[in-house]
Amino acid sequence: MSIPPSAAPITGDLVTGAVAHISSLIRQGELRPGDRLPSEASLSQELKVSRTVVREALRSLAALRLIDLGAGKRPTVAVLDDSSMALTFRHGLFTDQIDIRQLLDARRTIEARTATLAALLRTEREAAEILGHARAMQDALDRPAVVMEHDLALHLAIARASHNPVFALIIGAIEGVIVETWPIGWKSRADDHERMAMNRLHLDLAQAIADSDPQAATRLMNRHFDESLKALASAGLL
Repeated sequence: MSIPPSAAPITGDLVTGAVAHISSLIRQGELRPGDRLPSEASLSQELKVSRTVVREALRSLAALRLIDLGAGKRPTVAVLDDSSMALTFRHGLFTDQIDIRQLLDARRTIEARTATLAALLRTEREAAEILGHARAMQDALDRPAVVMEHDLALHLAIARASHNPVFALIIGAIEGVIVETWPIGWKSRADDHERMAMNRLHLDLAQAIADSDPQAATRLMNRHFDESLKALASAGLL
């Protein structure tokens, strides 16, 4: 006698197969963010597995931020975010598979490109947002937490102004991991003069993007990373 789906034991293979099937369903159905998936009951019947297996598969997809789950609601296709990628980077750091210098090197390479593209492609609204963050940094020298908030937001705004969502995802994920090093870099600068110079560099970078000057934007972004790496090295992090 065969075991009915509701009584079948839950195995990793069953859940993995359900994850693959649901992922394929999203692709083949050309579902978009916010579109609803079939119900648990429908998926269970289609896959010939228990609803518990389907539920575990949906939870796995939600953990990867591929779908959104709501109590009493059918799952929907999720909007991309950087949380799962940030988790991978954090795991790599904490298990010594990657280090801060390697992350910063990758970030520097990408951000030189985002600065170039932002200067070429930014809208007036995006330029105003980037300048706004840079000016807020200028006005908050005595409030490091505020400077950090606008510093991170400025770099993410530049990535978004490149109009390549892949860059924005990567920058957001890296920032989510190395945010803990920002206060160390800030404190390692010798005095307020050096901190003012860092803030001014961000303002010059933002202005180059607003002026649609890709060469200046790229040069200033590279200079920014040169100085940031120097500050972290002096603090003993690199």
